[in-house]
Amino acid sequence: AFRPGRVDWEGEHELLAGGWCNPMPRGGHGRLPGAEKYVAYDSADAAGRPSGWQKLCGHIRDEVFYRMGFGDREIVALLCGGHVYGRCHRGSSGYAGAWVEHPTRFSNEYATDMLEDEWRLVGHEDTWLDDMGAAELRPAAGNRQYVNKCPLGTGGDDANQMMLLSDMALAWDPDFRVHLEAFAADEAMLAREFGAAFKKLTELGCEGVLQPEVAAGGLAAAR
Repeated sequence: AFRPGRVDWEGEHELLAGGWCNPMPRGGHGRLPGAEKYVAYDSADAAGRPSGWQKLCGHIRDEVFYRMGFGDREIVALLCGGHVYGRCHRGSSGYAGAWVEHPTRFSNEYATDMLEDEWRLVGHEDTWLDDMGAAELRPAAGNRQYVNKCPLGTGGDDANQMMLLSDMALAWDPDFRVHLEAFAADEAMLAREFGAAFKKLTELGCEGVLQPEVAAGGLAAAR
């Protein structure tokens, strides 16, 4: 079955049954990273990161973005710029909540909050979130994500925010983190580089159909 702008892995019968996003499997869909792919929760490293997070970074790079021609800086720019908008919905992806406090306007809040806030790994069973007015941050059963809350009350006065494990990987991996820190320090630079990376993403596979002036300089250059 055809889905514009992406590669789908399910067969026709799964799509008809709602399998495309009902909910999204942990392995991800074609051009979207799997938020917990290769991660195991049976052990953690000295920093408290679940085992397999390095393989998750490899998944983000090698299985998703590198094959589309994006480097590490472009990957970080796309996630920093894209995840300031909208939220995850438990009934669709299995994850729940917004990444940032103001999810309708562009900013570098995603980068700054990831670096500056305290984040705790939670699952659907963490009902203490309900007592803090953060029930919306509990993911679906079987999924895990990070939240800016803790059972002792830290973060109780902050907006309800979450990060996927594939988001936190940007802070954990040293080669990703250097770009995350740069964008956290310079919102204008993020705006420029996100714009360029997003343009590149939306034009993938369109080389043969774009007008020459658009392919060379974007829509603004064609006006």
